[in-house]
Amino acid sequence: MASPGQQGEPGGPPALLRDMGPGDVDFIAALDKLLFGVDAWPRSMFVHELEHPETRRYVIAEVPDADGGSTAVGYAGLMCVPPTGDIQTIGVLPDYEGRGIARAMMDELITEAAKRGATEVMLEVSAVNPRAQRLYERYGFSHIHTRRKYYRDGSDGLVMHLSLPAPEASATSKDHL
Repeated sequence: MASPGQQGEPGGPPALLRDMGPGDVDFIAALDKLLFGVDAWPRSMFVHELEHPETRRYVIAEVPDADGGSTAVGYAGLMCVPPTGDIQTIGVLPDYEGRGIARAMMDELITEAAKRGATEVMLEVSAVNPRAQRLYERYGFSHIHTRRKYYRDGSDGLVMHLSLPAPEASATSKDHL
């Protein structure tokens, strides 16, 4: 999870990422409700997800606060059962959007999926969330299916897919001599 530089320094990460733990569930469930309203996960869903570290990874993005501590401003989660990684959720507080926090979490989860043996990553996004769609498209995700009226708010769910390079594709030609 470490990136060069300190959070906030030029070239440093936009936020510090840490693993989500059981003590974070109440806060993250409340944040999820704030961000996703009727489509928010129940608290029990986050509890269940954290009980399966063999196939799940959840991270929290934090930024420094005025008191010298840090404040959680985003979270994201991955389920990975090779060959498929599935980004389960990702959210950033509106006041912190556009600062690279979602990208940092996406980088972390895609890397984690590859480490766990995934050759593809899937996700779903609301058809009424063009900002998120553009983010995923910049990563190379393509829209492969639409789930009509998938979300409780009545919006369609766009299923998106990203192929990951095979592990041997990243080896140098020198390794094959």
